Amino acid sequence: MGRSYIPIVGILLLFFCLVSVSQAEYLKYKDPKQPLNVRIRDLLKRMTLEEKIGQMTQIERLNATADVMKKYFIGSVLSGGGSVPAPKASPEAWVQMVNEMQKGSLSTRLGIPMIYGIDAVHGHNNVYNATIFPHNVGLGVTRQVFICSNEDPVLVKRIGEATALEVRATGVPYVFAPCIAVCRDPRWGRCYESYSEDPRIVRTMTEIIPGLQGDIPGNSRKGVPYVAGKNKVAACAKHYLGDGGTNKGINENNTLISYNGLLSIHMPAYYDSIVKGVSTVMVSYSSWNGIKMHANKDLVTGYLKNKLRFRGFVISDWQGIDRITSPPHANYSYSVQAGISAGIDMIMVPYSYTEFIDILTSQVKNGIIPMSRIDDAVSRILRVKFTMGLFENPYADQSLVNQLGSKEHRELAREAVRKSLVLLKNGKSAGNPILPIPKKTGKILVAGSHADNLGYQCGGWTIQWQGLGGNDLTVGTTILDAVKQTVDADTEVVYNENPDENFVKSSKFSYAIVVVGEPPYAETFGDSLNLTIAQPGPSTIHNVCGSIKCVVVLITGRPVVIQPYLSDIDALVAAWLPGTEGQGVADLLFGDYGFTGKLARTWFKTVDQLPMNVGDKHYDPLFPFGFGLTTQPTKY
Repeated sequence: MGRSYIPIVGILLLFFCLVSVSQAEYLKYKDPKQPLNVRIRDLLKRMTLEEKIGQMTQIERLNATADVMKKYFIGSVLSGGGSVPAPKASPEAWVQMVNEMQKGSLSTRLGIPMIYGIDAVHGHNNVYNATIFPHNVGLGVTRQVFICSNEDPVLVKRIGEATALEVRATGVPYVFAPCIAVCRDPRWGRCYESYSEDPRIVRTMTEIIPGLQGDIPGNSRKGVPYVAGKNKVAACAKHYLGDGGTNKGINENNTLISYNGLLSIHMPAYYDSIVKGVSTVMVSYSSWNGIKMHANKDLVTGYLKNKLRFRGFVISDWQGIDRITSPPHANYSYSVQAGISAGIDMIMVPYSYTEFIDILTSQVKNGIIPMSRIDDAVSRILRVKFTMGLFENPYADQSLVNQLGSKEHRELAREAVRKSLVLLKNGKSAGNPILPIPKKTGKILVAGSHADNLGYQCGGWTIQWQGLGGNDLTVGTTILDAVKQTVDADTEVVYNENPDENFVKSSKFSYAIVVVGEPPYAETFGDSLNLTIAQPGPSTIHNVCGSIKCVVVLITGRPVVIQPYLSDIDALVAAWLPGTEGQGVADLLFGDYGFTGKLARTWFKTVDQLPMNVGDKHYDPLFPFGFGLTTQPTKY
């Protein structure tokens, strides 16, 4: 009896071990054959409060070591503007960095992968050697609602596809784009991130979302997020809601508009984005009629989640809940409660993440925030992660590194530049056009602060948050280089950034191309009440255009004051912020292609008229919405 007891106990222990091992081996949430909701519920019921709040936390990459990811169960990491593994880092270095963080996440008890997010608002704009496309203000020109000829409805979708490949080339699966703000006042420092003042154009440009994420299957329910595999990225419609309508265009300010006005101007593009399967929505810093959007439960939960049936996750902006109070972070406990209660699911807390985690944990344990709100947030985050295939393919590989800055993508960006330029004036009279300039001519002067400055050409949100000046920031073609590469071999090109009148008059130039505009800026730093061309731009226009036939090319994020100089200018081109492919500008100036672009923004006479948008009673523009002269390509 005694001798047989030990073997029986051993057999029973072995049996229970085998049972437990078999149970451990099969977890429904790890089975891609299980229905999505089954996987979400299975994982959610296994999670502790600590693990759930970790999923709701997004931190800056500077803090995101593998140990931090594991200790706090962090759900997401981001790169702020200009936050990179190293200056001019290779795509391989990016992949290695992202994977190192992912190791920490996968080593946790449940192995929930983190999602890495980055601003890719006009191409993969933080990354050296990436293709930088024109900013949205230019892309809005490429598709007009009222002008049916020359439109290319798939151009922005193709840009989305190219951007997704370049972002994935660096191991990143999530982008904070597109910005679908409807900028109603060009004094706003983010106006270049908006496609148009007209919500109808902004709606058409949401076609970038299926470019980034893939086309949503025909049988999908409205509002369900969709990402079509490893060559696509999760997108983010931003900034919800009314960020482009703030008083006097002041960034993060108050949008004073009726409920019907809010829904008719600022909401339609969100409806389209949700129908197209957008994965995430970012909340705006701004207020609507005095209520901070980060604390607006009626619009975030009531309208976006309940009425529009959005099933992805809602993310805050950078330290967005801090700014619920004035000054920011003055009552952080209140801010956490207000933001989470409003319906924000993932909180961008780049630095003070332990404070956020501690406060939210305490609020849940004390019944201030119900567990149902936490479960809703985490379910939405998990839905996006499962849909993307992150559980099956959590690690990035190097199979796409050659996509970064590829020749094909640069040609696409060059095409986008050509289609985004607007010809506002061509000759002192209609019967005497100056454009296109002949490639074979005596001597061409190229002048202006923006003619040989790749950083100025790209604008803000390029390599650094505020952008950079100079030609060492990334790889591309300046307008000066493009002119030199386009003209006939016998044509002399002379560059003088800011020539005086004597130089201009004494040098016997046939033509001049003057490239001036705004310096780079982003967000509040770009707010402007005067909207003037930066000095010495006006003096360059005066010195050059008073003496010889001149084409002025404006590099700006919005319409600027140009009326005082217009009589001296022979031809005027709005080139916006064209990005790295300056050759697209020369393509039109010298007639390889014709101008086709039509204004997606009203061009004012004076800032005293602002805000002024198409349809307003006091509409009296210098160049109206939809205006744009055309030229025919020249065969040489």
